[in-house]
Amino acid sequence: MDDAQRAQLDAIYRAESRRVLASLIRLLGDFDLAEEALHEAFRAAMEQWPETGIPANPRAWLVSAGRFKAIDQLRRLRRFQPLDEQPELPDATVLADDELLEDDRLRLIFTCCHPALASDAQVALTLREVCDLGTEDIARAFLTTPATLAQRIVRAKAKIRDARIPYEVPGRSELPERLDAVLRVIYLVFNEGYFASSGAELTRTQLSDEAIRLARLLLQLLPEPEVMGLLGLMLLHESRRSARSTASGEVVLLEAQDRSQWDRALIAEGEALVLQALHSRRFGAYSLQAAIAAVHAEAASAEQTDWAQIVGLYDALLRLSPSPVIELNRAVAVAMEQGPEAGLTLIEALLANGELADYHLAHAACADLNRRLGRIAPAREAYQRALQLAQQGPDRQLLQQRLAELET
Repeated sequence: MDDAQRAQLDAIYRAESRRVLASLIRLLGDFDLAEEALHEAFRAAMEQWPETGIPANPRAWLVSAGRFKAIDQLRRLRRFQPLDEQPELPDATVLADDELLEDDRLRLIFTCCHPALASDAQVALTLREVCDLGTEDIARAFLTTPATLAQRIVRAKAKIRDARIPYEVPGRSELPERLDAVLRVIYLVFNEGYFASSGAELTRTQLSDEAIRLARLLLQLLPEPEVMGLLGLMLLHESRRSARSTASGEVVLLEAQDRSQWDRALIAEGEALVLQALHSRRFGAYSLQAAIAAVHAEAASAEQTDWAQIVGLYDALLRLSPSPVIELNRAVAVAMEQGPEAGLTLIEALLANGELADYHLAHAACADLNRRLGRIAPAREAYQRALQLAQQGPDRQLLQQRLAELET
């Protein structure tokens, strides 16, 4: 296999491996067997495709190859096991059609988010199996060790196997109670793509695209206000992607973005979904966050933004879903509406109670407001603390630039 062929196979792996895995889990009924079959399928592709060429439908080829590799492995195991312990063989004659393959990742998310699993296990398993995030990246997000996180994922898989949790989208009567966990996980997937938790890149476009695709599928399945709100929220954020960084990968903050680069089609679609969700009067936290994003999208500049309306929306959001991060975002909006002193007082109180002590964006916001007030020493100290906590390359670069600007 030459370099060009290897690059093609790598691109197919990045684009299709999670979909192939989801289909193999459905067909084989076992996470670990499906993961091994996935790798065997790509190994077979590496050996065969240079001679035969890439098939017209690589995903279906890989699913079929992986399934047959797994069946061969199970047949070999059966030779050495007593009859009553032999693994059941999947049906080798059933080939999944394109529609079934397309929906497999949605099935996988509902399986990973089954209420029999603990909340942290739901998220960890989905990020690992659906999104192919590394164990170390997920562990960092959970503020735990990779070994602990790996055990959590192993136990979740065992729970699915032992409890015979079905690999399916639940029936309509069960769907609403399962929806919260699924929405939370889809948004976490989007955020990992839109604000990568670590690494040299600001974003992971494929993850954001996948989260939006899954939300669209979910909206077709269950046109509930909060599904509309979440999809609208993600589309409004996604509309700003091209303006969020320079050609060299440096972060461009919202206030400095070239708003002519924002995708107006995505904004229009997102705003329509938000309005539909709000008019239902059955909306929740995602719809309110989307409404805040819509206010930003309507403004020609940061200065012309209706900050009073944003503060009011944050007040409503805090009543519905209180959290220190939402309080931080509200404090930043207060600073824009009432001045940096008012916002800084709120942020310092949040940092003092310790809930955001290890959140680098809280220290960065504190530093920025001190800088705007001309308080160089506390600004420097806060930027340095934010830099110690930041894991993402472009974030660190921006913080270092801000520190350097203080010295000039």
